[in-house]
Amino acid sequence: FFLSLKLEKKTKGKLQKQICQVVLDHFEKQYTAELGDAWTSVRDVLTSPWCWQHAVLLNRFSQSPGLESSLAEQGYHPAFPAALPYLPAAFRCYSRTAPGRFPAQKHQPGRLKEYYLLNAASLLPVLALEVKDGEGVLDLCAAPGGKSVAILQCACPGCFHCNEYDDLRSRWLEQTIESFIPDPLINLITVSKLDGRQIGDLQPEFYDKVLVDAPCSNDRSWLFSADPQQAVLRLMQRKELSSLQFQLLRSAVKALRPGGSLVYSTCTLSKAENSDVINLMLNSCSNVMPVDISGMARGVSQEFTLLSGVQQHELLVLPEKGRAWGPMYVAKLKKVFST
Repeated sequence: FFLSLKLEKKTKGKLQKQICQVVLDHFEKQYTAELGDAWTSVRDVLTSPWCWQHAVLLNRFSQSPGLESSLAEQGYHPAFPAALPYLPAAFRCYSRTAPGRFPAQKHQPGRLKEYYLLNAASLLPVLALEVKDGEGVLDLCAAPGGKSVAILQCACPGCFHCNEYDDLRSRWLEQTIESFIPDPLINLITVSKLDGRQIGDLQPEFYDKVLVDAPCSNDRSWLFSADPQQAVLRLMQRKELSSLQFQLLRSAVKALRPGGSLVYSTCTLSKAENSDVINLMLNSCSNVMPVDISGMARGVSQEFTLLSGVQQHELLVLPEKGRAWGPMYVAKLKKVFST
């Protein structure tokens, strides 16, 4: 016991040194104003990687005898309740309250991985999207590929377009798909490196469902920016992100057929990148309307800590000790007619 305590203290000290003070100071000011008292407990989790949790999303395309019983033995339980409005039978994800990570599997060409390790909150945009078999689906900012893989655990789209503008991240996306999806299904997937802001013009009213997991100021990773100069640059560029996010959303709406729906998500707490972007979209585009996701929010409230007082078409997961998921913002919109 004393040895583990000693190790924990040593780890804490080591990790504490890596926190980027410039970013923490910036967040302290912004999120105290935006979240009030809730920020204190959120900050404690974000600055304490030793208390972070990881969920295990099982791959329905890979046989893994004994994996579920092994997870149960280690204290894992199904992460999402069966009562959710949308939870396909093939979608199996496990989590536990204890911190730590299940062993990762290495990429081996020609061999499918049995599971994907991720922050459980990052699956909420996928469950909100409610993909059904045969639908045309676009994942506009798809790398590293976890949400693309999760969509394919839910349904078999008629066509599936995974886009990633960044060259390095696009290669990462391709490898993820290769690691989890079998050959016959891979033929249904198109991976592109287009500027997401142009896809709506290139493929107008083509898709039934669009996921916009937008580039954002990733609160978790930014707090551990190793280079203070890079951190300062990131914080300066942060103001421009909401403009990019809005443009990506507009492109997504153009790419949607009338009656189709989109989910917008980020992994930041920032109001400017979350509800402000969605409100601008709703106020400036007459052909989109909000979709109520409060049923899903109620369903997952046992597993996740959610910010109260948000609109019915959105939710924000706040990291908390023992439920260290998020940050994850999710909002859902529907296209009602052509423009």
